[in-house]
Amino acid sequence: MDYRGPYRIRVDEKPMPRIEHPRDAIVRVTRSCICGSDLHLYHGMVPDTRVGSTFGHEFTGIVEEVGSGVENLNVGDHVIVPFNIACGQCHFCKQGLFGNCHEANPHATAVGGIYGYSHTAGGYNGGQAEYVRVPYADVGPTLIPDWMDVDDAVLLTDVVPTGYQAAEMGGIQKGDTVVVFGAGPVGIMAARCAWLFGAGRVIVIDRFEYRLEFVRDYGPAEVYNYEALDDVVTFIKHATDGLGVDVAIDAVGGDAKGNFLQTLLGNKLKLQAGNAIALHWAINSVKKGGIVSIVGVYGPTGNVVPIGNVVNKGITIRANQAAVPRLLPKMIEHVKEGRINPKALITHRVPLEHIADAYHIFAAKLDGCIKPVLVPSNA
Repeated sequence: MDYRGPYRIRVDEKPMPRIEHPRDAIVRVTRSCICGSDLHLYHGMVPDTRVGSTFGHEFTGIVEEVGSGVENLNVGDHVIVPFNIACGQCHFCKQGLFGNCHEANPHATAVGGIYGYSHTAGGYNGGQAEYVRVPYADVGPTLIPDWMDVDDAVLLTDVVPTGYQAAEMGGIQKGDTVVVFGAGPVGIMAARCAWLFGAGRVIVIDRFEYRLEFVRDYGPAEVYNYEALDDVVTFIKHATDGLGVDVAIDAVGGDAKGNFLQTLLGNKLKLQAGNAIALHWAINSVKKGGIVSIVGVYGPTGNVVPIGNVVNKGITIRANQAAVPRLLPKMIEHVKEGRINPKALITHRVPLEHIADAYHIFAAKLDGCIKPVLVPSNA
């Protein structure tokens, strides 16, 4: 795919990627996804998203070529490629913070390298393509087990571990009440994974009925459409005996809706790093001493958030890009044991050459779309 500016995606011929470093591999893509965070790029919300970029940070593929420094992959291996581009050797990788690798994106002070996610994340081409150059191929790519469906495997590149880490960062204790803002794929997975940590009650807030119906069954979860509520925070307080929830998860990020001022400043005028209303709701609906977990994507500039409430309520905020290489072994185990069914989220399988249609369907929330998967013709 080729990015031509906000809301403009097309298919184009590009040069075949090549080995540029001994630790590189070239991977022929078998499945690729469109992620909710790709819509931030599509909508022009992420700075330094350059014309000509290839998006896509969720993909699986078959190894076609390996550099001389790659010893743990062979040509023909079918692999899960984590969205994190991580060296495995820097200060942060050694702590398991693969989403903050200092070598893959050395000019940034925060995020590490991410496939197909603007030059703020390193400027790497992504997997919504037929072939991809995979740097540090001796660190991230993981063999797909023989028993695993590739449609399950591709969701282990981001959606499953991100939803899981959202619940993990929430520090959920047995019996806790958890609210998840956003019923997109990551929010759905966060609701599902909250039960794995012992949640006693899971609530999901969104505005699309088809997504709420999905997570009601898949989570399972209590679901509420915020457009039917007078005030989201007041509703949650009343639903929790006035205390607030134990854990609030922001699985929306900067493309949120639900507040005129936030929409104006974040989505229309772009004077802040996206619409932060889901983060407002999370901070204001969590109990005193509670935990807010953020996996929704915001840009690198500032947001108007109620930091005074964070201080005065004694809230702990935990946030990061999911460290997929750290979590993959556990995610594979959960799939094998039937605790998580990733491919159930897939509603649309679209040929790569129809990618513009797929973006439109996903962005406009058409046809009951939960998760679209792209299939290259040479898959």
